[in-house]
Amino acid sequence: MTMPLQAPNADRPVALVTGSTSGIGAAIARRLADDGHALVLHSRGSVDAGRALAAELGKAVYIQADLQDDVQRGRLVREGVAAWGRLDVLVNNAGISRVIPHGDLAAATPAVWHELYEVNVVAPFRLVTEAEPALRAAAARGRPACVVNISSHAGIRPKGASIPYAATKAALNHVTRLLALTLAPDIRVNAVAPGLVDTPLTADWTDAQRLWKERSPMRRAASPADIAQAVALLVASDYLTGEVLLSDGGLNLT
Repeated sequence: MTMPLQAPNADRPVALVTGSTSGIGAAIARRLADDGHALVLHSRGSVDAGRALAAELGKAVYIQADLQDDVQRGRLVREGVAAWGRLDVLVNNAGISRVIPHGDLAAATPAVWHELYEVNVVAPFRLVTEAEPALRAAAARGRPACVVNISSHAGIRPKGASIPYAATKAALNHVTRLLALTLAPDIRVNAVAPGLVDTPLTADWTDAQRLWKERSPMRRAASPADIAQAVALLVASDYLTGEVLLSDGGLNLT
């Protein structure tokens, strides 16, 4: 279901942010809107929240799509491009996790692996594939287009909610670097790898909260706005590509 589409905008850059109705995704959308972007918002559910955020931001449309479905992935990009007549930035924020103790190998079933890889790795790759023509057209207007993937510190260090989840984020990091090589110079591709982020989902993660407060140099978890700031930095640069920016408050140093 899509809100009425807006007239094409010849001047304002356009960003599509997946999973953007709450948490990190909503913070990214708000930050990019503040930086002058028109927005294409997305979620699998939360339709009312998506419409409300689009109304709040003004220069925004909301499109619902299930990123496990390749037909809907293509529709999301096509409708997003049609909404504004261009696409300059793609932020692959949507992702899923499953909490499974690393030692419980039997619980990490093939079904879990397939589900996580489909959403966390295949979907971002396919969205880039679908968006490539529009992103190259944006680059022809004078500056490189941009893809930012939202990864995780679990893709860099042996951490994370489960082994399958961590493996998908490690794969996404490598896909980021491969695409940066493949799509240059027209399209830059980078990633942000957050550690713990304060959201309703992590509010009861007592051990993780204590870890960040006691051991990270910044003495706290990230806020969604902190991650949005890192994304905005990568979007604003015309030169950075192939980078995986670890944003964990320095916990990796300890």
